Amino acid sequence: MSGTPAYVVRVAEHPADREACFAVRKEVFVGEQGVPEDIEHDAHDAHDADAVHVLAVREDGVPLGAGRLLYGAQAAAKTGGDPSVGSLGRLAVTRRARGLGVGAALVRAVEDAAHARGLTAVDLHAQTHALGFYERLGYRAYGPEFPDAGIPHRAMRRALQP
Repeated sequence: MSGTPAYVVRVAEHPADREACFAVRKEVFVGEQGVPEDIEHDAHDAHDADAVHVLAVREDGVPLGAGRLLYGAQAAAKTGGDPSVGSLGRLAVTRRARGLGVGAALVRAVEDAAHARGLTAVDLHAQTHALGFYERLGYRAYGPEFPDAGIPHRAMRRALQP
């Protein structure tokens, strides 16, 4: 084995890539977790929103995962008003791609996008079953557990290296 992943992660700049992100999210959040579709797809998904969508695809183009970075006013509303902190959200990996490193690669792509925008940290709201995953990537939980879409979550943050 070469050790090279059989997928790529890229910023979803084209409409087809953004639609692939939304399809992955629908499969995971709506299909698997029962999140209502009307709250899964939100105003931050608009083409002109202060958001960067990232997509992981197999070499043959099959979507494997997606994530989103909010920045600017969009993120400040979610991160306590600090415009230097981005908000990682909507991280989803399809069942067939779990365990391949796709989630970690998506998180790093979001962090790269945050760093490129001059952000100093990334916040996220992690489903509590995923706390260990994010902790392994350097995130630290803070604050109490809270429900989001009926699923227990915790806030987490990671400072970005200058």
